[in-house]
Amino acid sequence: MINELFPFQKQAVADLRSRVAIAMNTYSSCHIPQVVSLQAPTGSGKTIIMSALIEDILFGNELYPEQPEAIFVWLSDSPQLNEQSKQKIDNKADKIRMDQCVVITDENFDSEMLEEGHIYFLNTQKLGSGGNLGKHSDSREYTIWETIENTAREKSDRLYFIIDEAHRGMQGRAAGTATTIMQRFIKGSAPHNLSPVPVVIGMSATSERFNNLVGDTSSTLQKVVVPPAQVRASGLLKDRIVITYPEDPTKHNDMAVLQAATDEWINKCAHWYQYTYEQHYANVNPVFVVQVLAGSGKKVSDNDLSDIISKIEERLGDTFKEGEVVHTFGSVGNLEINGLNVPHVEPAEIADNRVIRVVLFKENLSTGWDCPRAETMMSFRRAEDATYIAQLLGRMVRTPLQSHILVDDSLNDVRLYLPYFNKDNVQKVISELQSSEGGEIPTEIDGESLEEQEYVPWSVHASGHKNKKESIIPGQLSFSDYNSSIQMSADTRDNHNITPSSIGENVQMLSSSYKAEFEDHTHNEVSFNSEKHIEKQASDSTMSYHATSSTPIYSQPAKTEQKHTNNSETVKQVPTNTLFHSFDREEVIDFINQQGFLTYMVRFVKTNSYLKSLLDLSGLLTQYQIAPNANDEIKNDVTSLMRAYIDDLHNSGKYNELMKQVMEFKLTVQIFDVFGEEIKDFEYSDLLHTAETDLDRQLRAADTKLGKYGFTYTYGRKYLNFEDPNEFKVDCILFAADDECIKKLNKYAEKKFHDMNDKYRKYVVNKSEKCRKQYSDIVADGDIISKHNFTLPETISAKVEKDGIVYDNHLFADENGKSRIKLNNWEKGVLEEEQNQPDFVCWLRNPPRKPWSLCIPYENDNTTKAAYPDFIIVKKDEELGYVMDILEPHNPDFDDNLGKAKGFANYAEEEKRIGRLQLIRTTRDAAGKERFIRLDMAKGSVRKKVLAAINNDELDHIFDTDGEFLD
Repeated sequence: MINELFPFQKQAVADLRSRVAIAMNTYSSCHIPQVVSLQAPTGSGKTIIMSALIEDILFGNELYPEQPEAIFVWLSDSPQLNEQSKQKIDNKADKIRMDQCVVITDENFDSEMLEEGHIYFLNTQKLGSGGNLGKHSDSREYTIWETIENTAREKSDRLYFIIDEAHRGMQGRAAGTATTIMQRFIKGSAPHNLSPVPVVIGMSATSERFNNLVGDTSSTLQKVVVPPAQVRASGLLKDRIVITYPEDPTKHNDMAVLQAATDEWINKCAHWYQYTYEQHYANVNPVFVVQVLAGSGKKVSDNDLSDIISKIEERLGDTFKEGEVVHTFGSVGNLEINGLNVPHVEPAEIADNRVIRVVLFKENLSTGWDCPRAETMMSFRRAEDATYIAQLLGRMVRTPLQSHILVDDSLNDVRLYLPYFNKDNVQKVISELQSSEGGEIPTEIDGESLEEQEYVPWSVHASGHKNKKESIIPGQLSFSDYNSSIQMSADTRDNHNITPSSIGENVQMLSSSYKAEFEDHTHNEVSFNSEKHIEKQASDSTMSYHATSSTPIYSQPAKTEQKHTNNSETVKQVPTNTLFHSFDREEVIDFINQQGFLTYMVRFVKTNSYLKSLLDLSGLLTQYQIAPNANDEIKNDVTSLMRAYIDDLHNSGKYNELMKQVMEFKLTVQIFDVFGEEIKDFEYSDLLHTAETDLDRQLRAADTKLGKYGFTYTYGRKYLNFEDPNEFKVDCILFAADDECIKKLNKYAEKKFHDMNDKYRKYVVNKSEKCRKQYSDIVADGDIISKHNFTLPETISAKVEKDGIVYDNHLFADENGKSRIKLNNWEKGVLEEEQNQPDFVCWLRNPPRKPWSLCIPYENDNTTKAAYPDFIIVKKDEELGYVMDILEPHNPDFDDNLGKAKGFANYAEEEKRIGRLQLIRTTRDAAGKERFIRLDMAKGSVRKKVLAAINNDELDHIFDTDGEFLD
């Protein structure tokens, strides 16, 4: 494949390949039809997975030999889906030639059997009663049913029949007809003289959908299931779908909602522009998708299309150019809307047309349509259309760059605005979307009212502290920065795929009206920081502002008793009234990100061999000049390993005998009498035959066994014997055939991979996000537990916690420097103790399972798990500037205490730059007062005891002897 597969995709391909091989062998021996089902949620790349499987079958892999004579039939619902699947194979499967893909059409297809080495695309619409493929005629000798029956009978050992059940957008009678036709290939059909196809491979989003298709067939069914959690972790899909609706539709009518959606789209454009510019990607150019009503009478739509475009242009502060607004309305051609010529485009053309900015559509974007650039959608449909809108959303969850955006978390959302829905209707959309994906989709779905946001951006570029530069959008360029960034050289524009016209597009994003809003926002920030009389006390906040100062004062409540959520005992709050100075959030995050502190990733399976991971890692280190000679070093090491083995064979005298076995091709001769009966008692011998073509085949198999990294040819270039050009081939074949050599090679790769990761991980810290992301993916694919750099984003998308406390000293904050966070009583108590320390700077809530979260592995019940300590505390340090601590308040009643303690101890042993790493619980001090006691794994004496402990009772004793109270 041209693009590297995601880990879950690699695993799915490997599982499918083994099950398909089992199915083929079972049919050959038992003649029982076989069905292999791939069940994977929307956005998981089922077509890519199937394309990779086809490549594996045709060209072989480390475990299975090549089968170039294989035949594939790909059946789906519609010609459009056929074309999309064919395009993906043409664009992504680099080993498959374009002439190997054949679309079966009514007009000219007529064949007794399907040809070997081809992929045929067929759709149910051509197989219905109105199609000609199933009928004899003067121009058709064989019906499609006869062609498939003949192929299955004569070539059952190489025929793979794929049923694409993944894009079932059909409804009602059409869906029933398509299902019936698909079932003919699984169950057979007497009217069509069609037997069940020997091996069927199904693709579906849910088990229910494919199980209904298979029905009560007698075929053996094997399943490959892709868990939604693995798809979610890949970064292939957006993190969240946020559905916005007006709580008060009389106050916020449909045009008011359209304006809010437009503002969201403009904001996304600006954020994407900066991100792609800084990371040296082509600009994403987000698409604004607007769903309008069907028209009554002769009207194209019952919505006023001119008014819609006018409102969008008004918020944009500029007018659209021709080609920037398009529609997909059925048979309607070009339209004039608000004085603009709006052309018709096919849905499949939208994703790759970078000029398109706004798409008007009615109902034809749900089935098989993928447009990752569709970042924002507005629908004028009514609440009764929940099912259709849910189907549409399933097509919009893919990420434009096929990866999670670390620097700016707001780019991991897709937003839908529904002016005619309320909270209950939105819940129906969510339920429909979840049910259509089998109860769980790999994306978080939330509804929010227009009046109260559910997700808000928090940034380190917040007010209320010493900014390095003014920021208007949190985490983004200021307006002056944005304009100055456009004044780049022609060479720079070429490097970033930015044309004069695209620059004009980006200028439109920050229109005069939008700029005015930004300036108002900036003015408000300046006013907030000026020395005016400010009295601000929220009823649910512990923050207040002194009457004549902009400096925040942290006001603790009076002494209270609070029940701990982790413990039935009470902990008394210590009243404090501490002044906190402003801090530089950008400086803190720069410090953390430049250190390259250790974090881990824990996976259920290892997706790559160490050899592949090593080659990928060395390639990246070479590409980014971190270790320019890494690639050559690995190739030299491997070829030297191969040569050492050959030298040993020569020295031991075994080489010539083994070479003879490689060069001899055994041809078995059997003798028959004139009646065709085999003569059993006739002595026959094996004739020896040397074939150059067979030697090349063995060399290809050896290269495949060595991972297809070209080691055989590198070896040949280095050790070629001009007097015997075939000698290097024999050497490579012998090396790959020796299991001990493969073990030695894998052992070398494992050690070298870990050594290189430990050595060069810190040098990746200051590279681009693209480099850091590629490095992290390579390392994660190489191990179940893998080491990474702890790197924080500049902007995160935070869920509003209405009953939380407002803090001004959290690392991420809104534009006013505030963060509303809900903590349990233990967490609040620990944080209050930290805030009272003179060297305290700020804190960070470390959420579980975020791509940027700090993760520490630990063992519990013989299983490796991931721990996400609750708090990261940043303190001042005279020598370093800052120091980072890790704190975990944890109930001692939980059975994972010892496992986490040992995991933390191992982490502290590995990462010695951490200040404190504390496991925290409550106990009573000598005076009988309930307090927090801390066990610091950063201390060597504590680590030694913890690592030697064998049960939780021993850990409790270590708390008694080595636990500390914070003064």
